[in-house]
Amino acid sequence: MTSLRGRVVVVTGASGGVGRAVVRELGARGARVALIARGVAGLGAAAVDVGVQGGTARVYEADVADYEQLRSAAESVEAEMGPISVWINTAFSSVFAKFRDITPEEYERTTAVTYLGYVWGTRIALDLMRPRNAGAIVQTGSALSYRGIPLQSAYCGAKHAIKGFTESLRTELMADDSGIHVTLVQLPAVNTPQFEWVLSKLRGHPQPVPPIYQPEVAARAIVHAAEHPERKEYWVGASTVATLLAQRAVPALVDRYLARTGAKSQQTDEKEPTGVANLWEPADESTDYGAHGTFDHRSHGSSPQLWLSRHRRPVLLTLAGGAAAAGLAALRARRS
Repeated sequence: MTSLRGRVVVVTGASGGVGRAVVRELGARGARVALIARGVAGLGAAAVDVGVQGGTARVYEADVADYEQLRSAAESVEAEMGPISVWINTAFSSVFAKFRDITPEEYERTTAVTYLGYVWGTRIALDLMRPRNAGAIVQTGSALSYRGIPLQSAYCGAKHAIKGFTESLRTELMADDSGIHVTLVQLPAVNTPQFEWVLSKLRGHPQPVPPIYQPEVAARAIVHAAEHPERKEYWVGASTVATLLAQRAVPALVDRYLARTGAKSQQTDEKEPTGVANLWEPADESTDYGAHGTFDHRSHGSSPQLWLSRHRRPVLLTLAGGAAAAGLAALRARRS
């Protein structure tokens, strides 16, 4: 385990949602956090959150889709805060709509932010970490990295691409016997402001597909992955495990199920769509949205599956020990 206390950690998408919860968790670990995002109000409030939790933070305004902006921000981080030990990619944007209703410009922008933003961040982090041959890169993924769903083709395509890109990079680092590690954290549906500010062309207000988890669940998993980056991948939430296993076992059945239920499960009649969209401009330029969305009343604040995943080795050893003891007891019973 690598302690993050005093270490410099970069978080993209730090101003809201999962990224905002991650920087709070890092602050509680005593990290020195570099906050990268576009929204000035959200970034300022996030820096305050880190300080309240016991860490230190600096704000760097940048669009992750712009390589030169992101590179300049990272170089400023190293000049002002010191060597970057961990880089966490969480920034994204998207469009809630059927594929036929998304313009080429909207699709290209979503891909530039949500996929290439990770590629650029990873490239920059590697360039800075390689001379030291040390560091960790954490990619915030999704169950939708494995399983596409209706109304989110741009987002699902980007998350699938992140998974493939990261697997390729991981094997290259392993082949080089590198001291730099990259890992993926596959998340379930999370109660974040994305459902308030992602461009939507739906009639109903967008919502996460239940069950829904609070962003703190995701944050704890991501920070744990930053401390244990040697592992290839982390799955968070029972729904993520169920989705990925179902996709492996009966993908055609999952297709038919989602065709029947996928669109309805992602919309709610509880309120009207907000009309806000952060695809081209930040939604939190003057308004701080925080970490949580509007589904607190329906969201889980913990995940037993996450605890089991984080403690996989002792759990497996305990189960193996129990099985061995049971087998020995059975053998003695037969002999007697």
